[in-house]
Amino acid sequence: MDTRNLGTTGPRVSALGLGCMGMSALYGEADRTESIATVHAALEAGVTLLDTGDFYAMGHNEMLVGEALRTAPAARREQALLSVKFGALRDPDGNWAGYDGRPAAVKNFAAYSLQRLGADHIDVYRIARVDPDVPIEETVGAIAELVEKGHVRHIGLSEVGADTIRRAAATAPISDLQIEYSLVSRGIEDRILPTTRELGIAVTAYGVLSRGLISGHFGRDRKLAANDFRAHSPRFQGENLQHNLDLVDALRKVAEGRGATVAQTAIAWVLSRGEDIVPLIGARTRERLAEALGAVAVTLDEADLAAIEEAVPADAAAGARYPEAQMVHLDSER
Repeated sequence: MDTRNLGTTGPRVSALGLGCMGMSALYGEADRTESIATVHAALEAGVTLLDTGDFYAMGHNEMLVGEALRTAPAARREQALLSVKFGALRDPDGNWAGYDGRPAAVKNFAAYSLQRLGADHIDVYRIARVDPDVPIEETVGAIAELVEKGHVRHIGLSEVGADTIRRAAATAPISDLQIEYSLVSRGIEDRILPTTRELGIAVTAYGVLSRGLISGHFGRDRKLAANDFRAHSPRFQGENLQHNLDLVDALRKVAEGRGATVAQTAIAWVLSRGEDIVPLIGARTRERLAEALGAVAVTLDEADLAAIEEAVPADAAAGARYPEAQMVHLDSER
């Protein structure tokens, strides 16, 4: 699989990365055996970047990724690059309790992540959301100290705006910004993407299928479990959902004309946005992984891109990408 630079200071990564969150949390029940097999299949296919977070099911996801790496062939295990988010606070009932970006907390989080992952270093380390009570300079500075000691290789950011990116980059070299970006989430195009490109920072795009909304597999009458994030997401509610699935139907016509699936077309669109953007695919099964990987072979010409824009215009989606209570934590929306 083709590889891309993760920023001017980062490692080479595969054209697609694997987001492992859904294997543990937020999207209903997942099968552990199938999840590990999916990680193995991704590594076998040449995927190098594995993304996780220490708060995904309170450490469960890191332990799952660690098990997948321990049981993978040595050559595949050595090619894996670990991207880890930290800082989100949880309680025993699974509730969210804010973010902690204090330097001492950063180092504490890293110590626990290294243990759960069974790794001697983390390739890209980033706070999941900015702690409003701690200057980003202090949080990034603490990660920089971990880099100096060899516990972390590269510093990343997550869901931050242009001003915060500049402040962070003035503190230490930043390799990558992880942020939502898809056909129906294009807010980064105005200020954030120009800033990362000016500073030589790559973008790891999550939500490229908008949590399955534009995958082509989400049914209009699908019932979601209470522990599924989408049951509370504005884009999956009532008239919003029906409107958004109308967009998917329009995209399906374009995809069929290219001999591709809806998911492959949506992922290929993100790939077409630039060599500095690496889409994270949230596949939880080998079947969905295989479909997503097919996007790399889909080449979109100018006519295809125009047809996609007509089918799914910018800002066409109905509903915010997070519930209102979570939107307030997004520095990228300010």
